[in-house]
Amino acid sequence: MYNTTDHHKSLFRIRNTTDIIRAVTCLLILILFTHPLQAQERGIDSLRQTGKAFASVAKKASPAVVFIQVEMAAKGNSTMEFSSPFGGTSPFDDEFFRHFFGPFSPGQQGQPRQAPPQRHAVGQGSGFIVSTDGYILTNNHVVGDADKITVKLEDGREFTAKTIGTDPRSDVALIKIDAEGLPVLSLGDSDALEVGEWVVAIGNPFGLSHTLTVGVVSAKGRSSVGLADYENFIQTDAAINPGNSGGPMVDLDGHAVGMNTAIFSRSGGYIGIGFAIPINMIKSIKQQLLDSGSVTRGYLGIVIQDLTSDLAKSFGLDVHKGVLIADVSKDSPAERAGLKQGDVIIEFDGKPVDKVGPFRNRVALNAPGSSKPITVLRKGERQTLSITIGKLPEGEQQASISGAPKTLDKLGLTVQTLTPDLAQQFDLKGQKGVVITQVKPGSVAAIAGIQPGTVIQEVNRTPVSNVDECLQAVVKTPEHHSVLLLIRKGHYSRFVALKTE
Repeated sequence: MYNTTDHHKSLFRIRNTTDIIRAVTCLLILILFTHPLQAQERGIDSLRQTGKAFASVAKKASPAVVFIQVEMAAKGNSTMEFSSPFGGTSPFDDEFFRHFFGPFSPGQQGQPRQAPPQRHAVGQGSGFIVSTDGYILTNNHVVGDADKITVKLEDGREFTAKTIGTDPRSDVALIKIDAEGLPVLSLGDSDALEVGEWVVAIGNPFGLSHTLTVGVVSAKGRSSVGLADYENFIQTDAAINPGNSGGPMVDLDGHAVGMNTAIFSRSGGYIGIGFAIPINMIKSIKQQLLDSGSVTRGYLGIVIQDLTSDLAKSFGLDVHKGVLIADVSKDSPAERAGLKQGDVIIEFDGKPVDKVGPFRNRVALNAPGSSKPITVLRKGERQTLSITIGKLPEGEQQASISGAPKTLDKLGLTVQTLTPDLAQQFDLKGQKGVVITQVKPGSVAAIAGIQPGTVIQEVNRTPVSNVDECLQAVVKTPEHHSVLLLIRKGHYSRFVALKTE
């Protein structure tokens, strides 16, 4: 018999289930449609906050950023010349300066015009105020040997600045204007800066005052750029253009962490690679410029080179980081400390040593007369010595180590025993060894940068004094091993490992 009560209960359950399904469906629809909207709002809020952060940095830092215009007398002897901005007689007339100076003397580039006996070349750059009484940091290549420096503040005031000191080796300069109560940009900690962090570049690119660009730190410790003797650049993708030179690189806290200095560009414009001098390097230089107008650097008296994997293998070492001593100067701090040719420096002042560039910078920033521990690997054994830092002699340049040239076919070298005539020909008076007279183009020696006039002093750590000794030593090199040469060019020696496979 049919039970109506059970039937009604069943219908009730169906209706409840349907209602539940409808409710769940509606809820899912609401979730699906509202979630993207909420996510979009959150994304927009995040962008707003980022924008506010950059705006805050601009408000905090921009008042302390200055526009710098320089003038320099440029003399010309010719009555007819092309209107390149500074003329061939000006030190500003190279590609480096053209990348970083804005408007120059009038005239259409490439069009001949009548040149007066004397004219003024005009260039521009940026800087930032570091004291309320008018001290300003900028690049040496901005102010250089300028006859007149004009500084313009954000509020429109203009001042004539005087140069306190310049340091061409690091490309840092300190100038001063006669003013009080100026806005100051605080100096941060570039060592704490990490790759990937946001940074802001502020300056006057192309004469456009107080322009702000944003990017990230792309890399740190760039030391083979070739812009200065002492390099430890911060690399960034923040747009740095001509006129930005000397302006600050600022972190999100509004602290200067670097000085915008250079761009890598084939066209002269921004392509995403810019370089800034780290502020921690600048701090020490600034203080010395303030105290004495010049910079005194620490000195060890060694010629050094990076330890490549080939050199490490040739020396029987398992390490692949460190700095190889290619030569030790006589009566130098290094010689007095007991450092020897062939030592590999792995620590200095308690910190690891990886590459030549950063190591040179660290030594240079130490005060002459201070004593520091230095750890080396000597024939595979670790030794720690104490070295007293000397003062870098006037005119001492970065070790210029290039390389080497009777017939060593597998190396591509032609060598001769060093005779008095050859010594005179190649200016090798007082040298001993085998002189390279020719280098075969495309050979392993040529690829390594070895040049005629270079002296081979050792082959595989064995001194050689004539051609026969040199040939025998090369022939004795085990198969699939590199030939390790100690070569000398000019005043400097270096090791080079040549693969012969």
